[in-house]
Amino acid sequence: MYKEPMLKEGALKDKVIIITGGGTGLGKSMGTYCSQLGAKLVLTSRKLEVLQKTAAEMEQETGNKVMAVACDVRKYEEVEAMLKKSTDEFGKVDALLNNAAGNFVMPTERLSHKAFDVVVDIVLKGTYNCSLALGKYWIENKLPGNILNIVTTYAFTGSGYVAPSAAAKGGVLALTRSLAAEWARKQIRCNAIAPGPFPTEGAWSRLFPPVVQQYVDPMKRLPLGRYGDHQELANLAAYMLSEYSAYMNGEVVVLDGGEWLHGAGQFTGLENIPDELWDMWEKMRGR
Repeated sequence: MYKEPMLKEGALKDKVIIITGGGTGLGKSMGTYCSQLGAKLVLTSRKLEVLQKTAAEMEQETGNKVMAVACDVRKYEEVEAMLKKSTDEFGKVDALLNNAAGNFVMPTERLSHKAFDVVVDIVLKGTYNCSLALGKYWIENKLPGNILNIVTTYAFTGSGYVAPSAAAKGGVLALTRSLAAEWARKQIRCNAIAPGPFPTEGAWSRLFPPVVQQYVDPMKRLPLGRYGDHQELANLAAYMLSEYSAYMNGEVVVLDGGEWLHGAGQFTGLENIPDELWDMWEKMRGR
């Protein structure tokens, strides 16, 4: 496993990047690396105290400015206000990392309609609110722009027990490709990353609490036999937010160690058959 930073020093120098859900978890990890590479950051979510603590930690570590702005991405007027604060502080915004998310792992019939609303509003509505506000800003000011969305592999396939998230992430996936096709001529790129398991303290304990892990071992789904390291995701995100990826547009990069392909194959489970049984099977076929 390669845990070292990938890009050269200063690869994001003078870039201004807004990161939704940037105070904790994967957003914090990706943001920290972007700051190390010279970017100025705007971290936003509803929890200002968490954002301020993270921003102070990043600034102390990297020496680059990190601004914390409270914003509920479900409310377009708050997104507009957050963008104005960002441009007032830094003079511009170069990129948007749509990372804010919510999820419930539960049989669908056990969910209320409000549970659907919460997840879809944060994931899908929040993403299109931020993308629309930034897109209008870039187009009006004739500036290039870069949007990076965080989706999931079950946006391709659907998945039981996470129906609201699957529906919302599927929408984000379609939005990614739609904006990439429409806005490229305006010098605005739009791409996405579909991460596999990158455990975080908060999300992982909610998705796979110890009582659940008695019945479901997420590690058994991973052909590489390990979880992802946060630096691996941060490396990819920084690349896609940088000018090194200037010809990448409308792409969704899966970073999951082969998990979804492994689970998608009808016969992949045959890996549990021992060699002795394969020998017997081969003889039965007359070979």
